[in-house]
Amino acid sequence: MTKRTQDFSKDILTLIRSNVSPAVLSEKLQDFHENDLAEVLRELSTAERSRLYRILESSMLADIFEYLEEEETVKYLEEMDVKKAAAILSKMETDALADVLKQIDREKRKLLIQLLDEQVRKDIELIRSFDEDEIGSRMTTNCIVIRENLTVKQAMNELVAQAADNDNISTIFVVTARGDFYGALDLKDLITARQDHSMEELIVTSYPYVYGTEQIDDCMERLKDYSEDFIPVLDDDNRFLGVITSAGIIDLVDDEMGEDYAKLAGLTAEEDLKEPLLESMKKRMPWLIVLLGLGMVVSSVVGIFEKVVTCLPIIMCFQSLILDMAGNVGTQSLAVTIRVLMDETLTGRQKAELVLKEMRIGLCNGGLLGILSFVLIGLYIFLFKGKTLAFAYAVSGCIGLSLLVAMLVSSAVGTCIPLFFKKIGVDPAVASGPLITTVNDLVAVVTYYGMSWIFLIEVLHLAG
Repeated sequence: MTKRTQDFSKDILTLIRSNVSPAVLSEKLQDFHENDLAEVLRELSTAERSRLYRILESSMLADIFEYLEEEETVKYLEEMDVKKAAAILSKMETDALADVLKQIDREKRKLLIQLLDEQVRKDIELIRSFDEDEIGSRMTTNCIVIRENLTVKQAMNELVAQAADNDNISTIFVVTARGDFYGALDLKDLITARQDHSMEELIVTSYPYVYGTEQIDDCMERLKDYSEDFIPVLDDDNRFLGVITSAGIIDLVDDEMGEDYAKLAGLTAEEDLKEPLLESMKKRMPWLIVLLGLGMVVSSVVGIFEKVVTCLPIIMCFQSLILDMAGNVGTQSLAVTIRVLMDETLTGRQKAELVLKEMRIGLCNGGLLGILSFVLIGLYIFLFKGKTLAFAYAVSGCIGLSLLVAMLVSSAVGTCIPLFFKKIGVDPAVASGPLITTVNDLVAVVTYYGMSWIFLIEVLHLAG
């Protein structure tokens, strides 16, 4: 919490705990931002919050609750009369309201929905008709909508009439008599237009939009590319339903990044600090079991090369070097590939170019690091292990070559696995960092011990 918020919190707490009349308290609290008031709610006792619920208007409480997590909103709603709770919910943004209702138990949710304003109830039913992974489930109906055949004066009158119930007025959306989306116009353009000005010249008919049934993942990139504060949401018949706000887009991006980050870490879902131990274990255990099986495969492969380890125990010292570098390269390629795969328009040729590019990068980096390892490890073995110069550089040469091959193959693996998952319709983020690392460990072990066996033992006949 910043110093500014702390200072405001102290002022707000002092004001709430003073003996000023309800009218004065309500008036003075309006001078503070709703986010600061939301922070203070957490520091108040139940009795103090109950007093505040009675004093503040439902619209102001709704604005405050917009800055709370859904779980906190539900907790505070439980502390008040059900009619007051319904009044507050009726004033909230419909997308936020829908999220809050999901957190309330079924019986109380049914009661609250019955007590909501009729129009709000219809809007909520509309939003709830979409699946959670569809963009329509994240829209709000808080916006200004007018007909396309109005004059400037009529449009202004309609704006004034709707502004009382909708605070998202910076962009005005235009529909046909049937309700089809026609375009949008900027509030400033409408205000500055003369009464005899043609509305057709003010309306932008090429305004971006999305369909409510589109998958959130499929239209995320388009939403981020738009520089608009509001993006219209249409039904499959092109009728205007509502809008996705810029705040909603930020939330979507945050959720998507959090989900992908969790998957990259080998989790099945996001975690938070308050989550129970068993829930966190359930999210982590599936991938850990898979990785345990793969780890056993890696260990078994090492066992196959027991002869190599017996004859040349010194190569065990540098196993972690090959494994770590292979894992690092694979994870880098994975991160780049997942970022590129966010572009749904990617062609097969572009995907092939991506694989070749990552392999070229792996080859070049592997070559440079292989040469560096050849020189430095050779000197190390010669100077500190008491081996001959020929033996030292034979071993370091094998290490350098293994590093090059392992990094080349690992870059290909880190790129091809997420591409494969994407091809079969599985989220490529499932190709998590731990999975790629374990697969690359297997590649590195086979490469390193295989080359050591072929070149050092079978070809050069080195031992000891």
